[in-house]
Amino acid sequence: MPPLRILHVLRAPVGGLFRHVCDLALEQSARGHAVGVIADRTTGGDKAEGALSALSSKISLGVSRIPMSRHAGLSDIAAVRYVETHARQLKASVVHGHGAKGGAFARLAAGHALRVYTPHGGSLHFSRTNPIGFAYLGVERMLLGKTDLALFESEYARAVFEQKIGRPRGISAVVHNGVRPEEFEPVSPAPSPADILFVGELRKLKGVDVLIEALALLKTRGETLRAIIVGDGPDRQAFAVPAKARGLDTQIEFPGALPARSAFAKGTLLAVPSRAESLPYIVLEAAAAGLPLVATAVGGIPEIFGPDAKSLIPPGNAEALAAAIQAFRRDGGGGQTGRLRARVSELFTVSAMTTGILEAYERALSLRSR
Repeated sequence: MPPLRILHVLRAPVGGLFRHVCDLALEQSARGHAVGVIADRTTGGDKAEGALSALSSKISLGVSRIPMSRHAGLSDIAAVRYVETHARQLKASVVHGHGAKGGAFARLAAGHALRVYTPHGGSLHFSRTNPIGFAYLGVERMLLGKTDLALFESEYARAVFEQKIGRPRGISAVVHNGVRPEEFEPVSPAPSPADILFVGELRKLKGVDVLIEALALLKTRGETLRAIIVGDGPDRQAFAVPAKARGLDTQIEFPGALPARSAFAKGTLLAVPSRAESLPYIVLEAAAAGLPLVATAVGGIPEIFGPDAKSLIPPGNAEALAAAIQAFRRDGGGGQTGRLRARVSELFTVSAMTTGILEAYERALSLRSR
């Protein structure tokens, strides 16, 4: 493949979507492609500013930040015009939008470049049964005709997209997220690690309330376990209050947000009790580090677990989560941790992810030229 000029567009430089874009941009650049990034300048704080500054020094087309509102509004017109002008000035051959807003801006402003979209969850979490969801999914449907290539992190995400929105005009492909080589280094446990660890955004979608209920059930059965719930989010207080009401406040610690590998040292078993996911990085990161985990059978998590997906539990079920924790404490997972780590090292790496995306670009460009 000849070198491409690739422009990635995203709104909020936070979370797994941001990590995905940074990893992809760096690896594409290392393979000889000219890469640039456009992101919102009003979100992410100092952490995002530092990450984008470091990224800018390593990619030839640099990083631009402009205001991008979370919800639809008149400011979107200026953002689309900026992306269009910037893509033209950079002579971009591929404009790759990430998330609902980034995907919309990229496809509306790509001009003659290849228009690529990765939803990363985004609009897929909405339902047509409420006005906001109806509006967002309606816009997604209108943009199908401007999508040369749709990329999904999981087969699950592609199925939901086609069910809720439809098939893109161009081609679609599933390319799983991947982790970096250094993330396969083992994590040394901290002194006196907790029995259970949670790492993620503190909101109901992530099932923290289910974990608290499972810990309460285990306590009634004589198992008083310590848990560390790492992260921050809009529902933090909504979880801390019932934990205290159930007499778990001395068992559960809420230390705030921490880097994933720093958090991994603080616990012996990671709980991922999510009600919905796409293809969560936290599962890949934990598997790569060799940290045992129990998780729900939602989104693309079964695709990560492969043959061991039978061990996954239903979402929203505190009894099942408590039983899974007890089973792990009894038998250590029966070798699942090692098998999962080997599977991730083979199939879910940044190198494999980048190869899959570049090959999809090539197929889409070839199809369009014909």
